[in-house]
Amino acid sequence: MSGDFEAHRPRLVRLAYRMLGGVAEAEDVAQDAWLRWQGADRVQVADPAAWLVRTATRLCLDRLRAAKTRREAYRGPWLPEPLIEDLAEDPLERAEEVSVAFLLALERLSPLERAVFLLHDVFDADFSAVAETLGRSEAACRQLAVRARDHVRDTRPRFSVGQEEAARLALAFMAAARDNDLEGLRNLLAEDAVLITDGGGKRSAALRPMVGRDDILALFQGLRWRSNWLATPSVRLVRVNGYLGAILDTEGGPITVAFQPGDGGRLAAIYMVVNPEKLGRVAPA
Repeated sequence: MSGDFEAHRPRLVRLAYRMLGGVAEAEDVAQDAWLRWQGADRVQVADPAAWLVRTATRLCLDRLRAAKTRREAYRGPWLPEPLIEDLAEDPLERAEEVSVAFLLALERLSPLERAVFLLHDVFDADFSAVAETLGRSEAACRQLAVRARDHVRDTRPRFSVGQEEAARLALAFMAAARDNDLEGLRNLLAEDAVLITDGGGKRSAALRPMVGRDDILALFQGLRWRSNWLATPSVRLVRVNGYLGAILDTEGGPITVAFQPGDGGRLAAIYMVVNPEKLGRVAPA
């Protein structure tokens, strides 16, 4: 019955990635769900897909609760493990639903709010199924969904940008950075743009988000591009969390750069992951 499970594995990984923010963790959850599926009395399972989603969700909730203390002790800003896809392949996900900005919006939710929001609003489960999964009443799940939507609405990107425009902005930013063109960078950044680097205490990274175009440019200018991360390393274009991004192959190890396109032809955010623990799946150049 392995084939039955394999048909559902991609959906379980997609759900777990949004719940946990880690590709490796999501695949571990899918594997744990498979082990439980192997031990289940399948005669009693009327709907295998629903059973597997329910199992994966509960496994994710267990992991989120166990990780709470570890996350609170994380050094510097936290970013999700980058979801990297080859540009030659059709995207597996809608960019808006795996963008870093969306995943960070989910981080503001409680584990139960996140589960309800994803199961109902993203994966189209009805509230009766959500209630059974979480062991809550339908009314309680509806309340959790309302709170979750309010939080997500306040923090997720307000503008939907097409892939062509997103790629234009990413390429223009990398060209301006390569040429040390601060004025060009200024023109590409929204006034309230954010730059977040995640080193996790493992590699050098800013310990706070750079908030605002002037803050970002001051950081770049202050560094004087001593280690210009777009001029000296190898740059590989890939799709990072739904949009065109890059893998930078530096002497210290790979860095991923994800961009969040915003309104008015400018970038709303730049996300850089340098923590090697989140980049173990990045293939060497």
